[in-house]
Amino acid sequence: QLQASEGGSVQAGGSLRLSCAVSGRISVMNAMGWYRQAPGEQRELVARITPGGSTNYAESVKGRFTISTDNAKNMVYLQMNILKPEDTSVYYCNAEQITYDGLRFRKYDYWGQGTLVTVSS
Repeated sequence: QLQASEGGSVQAGGSLRLSCAVSGRISVMNAMGWYRQAPGEQRELVARITPGGSTNYAESVKGRFTISTDNAKNMVYLQMNILKPEDTSVYYCNAEQITYDGLRFRKYDYWGQGTLVTVSS
């Protein structure tokens, strides 16, 4: 289970930090991530981090958002700075797990409940 913190409303230029509590060891996951989905849009990757610490970000958030984890607490964070109105969206925490049964690899995605972030101009 993934439980995301409440989002919030901020003015453009402001900051917010989202957190996600994971019931399980995030260190065994292939990756943890944050996605977002605006009304009428497809869900898109915002940021992703592997257990080794490799990260990748959507171009639109590079330099403004930072994803991090606390493996001891099984928490994932998304620090969002210099927020823009176009960052307004529902944000979802994601855990990506890959298993191997001796024959094939299988990928599983686990999702937290969405949390709304609203940025006003």
